[in-house]
Amino acid sequence: MLVDPQTGKTVAEFHGHLDYSFASSWHPDGVTFATGNQDKTCRIWDIRNLSRSVAVLSGNLAAIRSIRFTSDGSYMATAEAADFVHVYDVKSGYEKEQEIDFFGEIAGISFSPDAESLFVGIWDRTYASLLEYSWRKNNACV
Repeated sequence: MLVDPQTGKTVAEFHGHLDYSFASSWHPDGVTFATGNQDKTCRIWDIRNLSRSVAVLSGNLAAIRSIRFTSDGSYMATAEAADFVHVYDVKSGYEKEQEIDFFGEIAGISFSPDAESLFVGIWDRTYASLLEYSWRKNNACV
C-alpha cells in the first residue's frame, strides 16, 4: 500500500511482491520509488501507473532490507540482510549493476550527500564496522 503520511489513509494499492516488505525509498524525481521484500526482490514502481512494477531486481541470498538512491538519482543501492550489496545505474534502466560481495550481516546502507561514497554498516558483536566505497572517475565502485 502507498499511504499518505499526513492522514494515514491508503492512497493506492499495488501488487507484485510475494512476502513481507522491509524497505522502500523514493527517487529524487518524486515519481519513482523502490520496495524491498522477503522474496529477495527489489521492485521499481512509477506512481503514475501502479498496475505493474517498472523493473524487478533479484537478490542472491536474502531479503532486501535496505534501499537508497543517490541525491542526484543516478544510482540506487540495495542491501540484502547478509553478504551482498547491489549498486544499479538508474539511467540504464537498472540494467547495469555492480555487486559487492563480502561476509557479514548488513545493518544498512547510505550514500553520502554528494553521491561520491557508499557506506555499508556491518553488525556483528565482535567485528561490527562501517565500510566506505568511493567512486572512480568512470563511476565504478571501488
